[in-house]
Amino acid sequence: MKKILFVLHLPPPVHGSAMVGKYIKDSPLVNSTFDAKFINLSTSKTIEEIGKKPYLKVSRYLKILYQVVIRLIEDNPGTVYLAINAKDFGFYKDYPIAVLAKLFRKKLVLHYHNKGVRTNQHNFLDSILYRKLFKNSKLILLSEYLYHDVKKFVERENVFLCPNGIPVLNTEQEDLFGNNMVTQLLFLSNLMESKGVLVLLGALKILKENGIKFHCNIVGGEGDISSRRLKKKIADLHLEEYVTYLGVKYGNDKYEIFKASDLFLFPTLNDCFPLVLLEAMMFGLPVISTNEGGIPDIVRNSETGFVIDRQNSNQLAEKINWFIDNPEQAVLFGKNGKEHFLGKYTLEVFEKRLTHVLKQI
Repeated sequence: MKKILFVLHLPPPVHGSAMVGKYIKDSPLVNSTFDAKFINLSTSKTIEEIGKKPYLKVSRYLKILYQVVIRLIEDNPGTVYLAINAKDFGFYKDYPIAVLAKLFRKKLVLHYHNKGVRTNQHNFLDSILYRKLFKNSKLILLSEYLYHDVKKFVERENVFLCPNGIPVLNTEQEDLFGNNMVTQLLFLSNLMESKGVLVLLGALKILKENGIKFHCNIVGGEGDISSRRLKKKIADLHLEEYVTYLGVKYGNDKYEIFKASDLFLFPTLNDCFPLVLLEAMMFGLPVISTNEGGIPDIVRNSETGFVIDRQNSNQLAEKINWFIDNPEQAVLFGKNGKEHFLGKYTLEVFEKRLTHVLKQI
């Protein structure tokens, strides 16, 4: 049985890469196919810690490096799988782990859950590091749309595609769109500017001014936007009667919100493959999101939802209004999205795909 050392993110905090890491670690198929060992790459314990005060995380990081060295020596895996960050501090933090794998002459597999190589490739130091990192390495990307991010350094033959997946839940429900007295909109993500929550509020202000009836629930933990700042913004835009912040919701509480919603909104500014879109589609919701990362693979434009431009509140408001005016089409889009999810983005499909890719490598 082939030995693989998986160095990946595990929750907490809860975010896309960490959840995928947990799915891999807990996968019966992965663990029965490979002799797998796992090291948690996370140095942040909460969303608030991400990108802040890195000196507080030094001891955690040194412990990770120590664990990697011990596993490389004692287990002698043939392959090291690394869920690496693409740029900035996270890249510099992860890079030494890749160097260790190469020094020990291990086959290195880099699994990207984010992007940014193209953004930083003109930096002199980063360009040198990228060339050394990608030499003789294999890459796993979430979508063909993301290949352009690494194209300068990586031949297409060294890239493997493996879209993420999530567990399937029993989501049977009536077609609610148009049955609620007021259309129920949902935004679910950590409160971060990069997730587009302020763009969303701008769109809702436009709908309100145009006399459109709706209610929007915002669900998620505090990030670089505090709940206080969010509520102040809602008040400044006079949206108190239209928008409710519900805080963090997990498990059945979160699923009940999905079931009670008509339309899912995620105007993200910088994402690769948001798992929350898969959740929304699983619950049969039509989706509006942005042309970011692999989202055009997830959301089939004008079939399961709409893919709009980034930072465009006017366009978002227009598409929300279209769904409100066309409830039958909204239900059809939701059904199409659920079929698309079940065919391509379940956890079972992801586990089989990842196992197949690792076997090929």
